Amino acid sequence: MKPLKITETVLRDGHQSQIATRMRIDEMLPVLKVMDQVGYHAMEVWGGATFDVCLRYLDENPWERLRIIRSEVKNTKLQMLLRGQNLLGYKHYPNDVVEKFIQKSIYNGIDIIRVFDALNDLRNLEQSIITIKKEKGHCQCAIAYTTSKVHNIEYFVDKAKDMEDLGADSICIKDMAGILLPKDSFDLVKALKENLTVPVELHGHCTSGIAEMAYQRAVDAGVDIIDTALSPFAAGTSQPSTESIVQAYKGTSRPTTLDEDRLNEVARHMAVVKDNHAKQGDFNPKVMKIEPKILQYQVPGGMLSNLLSQMQAQHAEDRYEEVLKEISRVREDLGFPPLVTPLSQMVGTQAVFNVLSGERYKMVPNEIKEYVRGFYGKSPAPVDEEIKKLIIGDEETIDYHWEELLRPSIELYRQEREDLAKDDEMLLAHILFPEMTDQYLKSKEGEEIPMIEIFI
Repeated sequence: MKPLKITETVLRDGHQSQIATRMRIDEMLPVLKVMDQVGYHAMEVWGGATFDVCLRYLDENPWERLRIIRSEVKNTKLQMLLRGQNLLGYKHYPNDVVEKFIQKSIYNGIDIIRVFDALNDLRNLEQSIITIKKEKGHCQCAIAYTTSKVHNIEYFVDKAKDMEDLGADSICIKDMAGILLPKDSFDLVKALKENLTVPVELHGHCTSGIAEMAYQRAVDAGVDIIDTALSPFAAGTSQPSTESIVQAYKGTSRPTTLDEDRLNEVARHMAVVKDNHAKQGDFNPKVMKIEPKILQYQVPGGMLSNLLSQMQAQHAEDRYEEVLKEISRVREDLGFPPLVTPLSQMVGTQAVFNVLSGERYKMVPNEIKEYVRGFYGKSPAPVDEEIKKLIIGDEETIDYHWEELLRPSIELYRQEREDLAKDDEMLLAHILFPEMTDQYLKSKEGEEIPMIEIFI
């Protein structure tokens, strides 16, 4: 069998999971050239929350961060995470915005774009896939893994085959909640390998305590690539440890080919980075806690902690378990959406409202109303008709792709922000995160800004 390939997540999901994405580019820079010599399949370095946090908290230009990493990493593929038509924001954007963002991402150094949709609605991936392929990038389509009455092996295999037909160069099983059981891991990977011609990758989280077992069974079934994080930022709400995986498969039929000396050198550096952030208060030890309840309620670890904070703020901690049970009910009412951003926040908020108000769906956030009307895409199963009536009454629902309701907007944004009209990168940043981008630009007033080459 082929050697086991590793995608390193420490520069994106690893520190996003453990220190709220607070690692700065100057903390990465000293070891980037060493990481480039480790022998990774890819390094995940961008996407997810990195763009937002760079602008909001770190006073960094996220595009410049990517360019710096690319200038240091010459041999290893750079990877990012993209939420399909959501890009890196929290709403759907028109096709011309999606196209321009992907175009600029690849131009600035991204090789692999992992793209997914919270509902596994492939219509929300089509423009991303088309553009990634057009720009000669590697398009990895990710299945948002979850379990329900409608989510089974056949469902995921059908989705993956459709993704391959649309042009996916590889398929990722994205287990964002850490709920993929070992047996299911083996069965799913085996089925995907039997039905696809493209490589299969597994991305998991250790929050429930079973990720390493799920990884082992996936490797047994022939998975091509797994996502791991260097040990200082591994485990807990992050991925399994890179060094541990290397040791576990040494001398087996699926060894990795990573350079252990360079791997350990980078890990020592990252340990210092982690300690520094712990001293600054960025690291909450609770992220290392194993949460078996995730397996019962299918709730991601980050969502659990956020819910507890909400309940504490309402002085209703004693109703926490009640809310967890209500999440399962709300999720079924709404057609079993996977609990991943932004749907995890939406379902969790609705469950809190249902419990604390004393009446189910008495209070309904606008986002839930838009979801029920169809503006986020097609739900995995139909929304309960009685619940739909409670939420939107007789309002119209859409049964076609929401993009048909949108019009091209890049030129409109250029007209609104003449100061950014010739800077595609910051114009895109403003479209996604207007307040944060303006805050960042204001902080840079008076500084000499280097010439930015515009890529059309």
